[in-house]
Amino acid sequence: MKKNTLASLIWVRITRFTHQSALLSNDFLKQYDITVAQFDVLNQIGTYQPLSQSELADKITVSAGGISRMLSRLEREGHIKRTIEWKTKWISLTEKGEAKLDEVFEHQLAFQTALIEDCLTISEQKTLYTLMTKVQKHTEKELNK
Repeated sequence: MKKNTLASLIWVRITRFTHQSALLSNDFLKQYDITVAQFDVLNQIGTYQPLSQSELADKITVSAGGISRMLSRLEREGHIKRTIEWKTKWISLTEKGEAKLDEVFEHQLAFQTALIEDCLTISEQKTLYTLMTKVQKHTEKELNK
């Protein structure tokens, strides 16, 4: 049997938490008729709009094919609008999309906050935030090489 390094075990824990958090969020968000991936997309668009489809793809964790299908669905449902300016597709929220994001945002934030606050002290949260920020900035630097 191969020996795991501490770093690889940390990576496994982060991956498992991310997966489990998404499962819990999807279950929680059913009451709002939205998935965690759709919430992420609406939130990113709402924050950075208008943005191009390629800019959006860089900000979320959905595959290129997945983002295209999701955007088509969100557009059909009236949550987003896409405009084409020369070769660039610009994406922004419609009034309906903004209303959906407003309806869900605070509830999802409270749900995710509780996942952390229910098991970590404030001091532990600060330490985890500092360490995760350091790791995330390192991976960002690696991606931008």
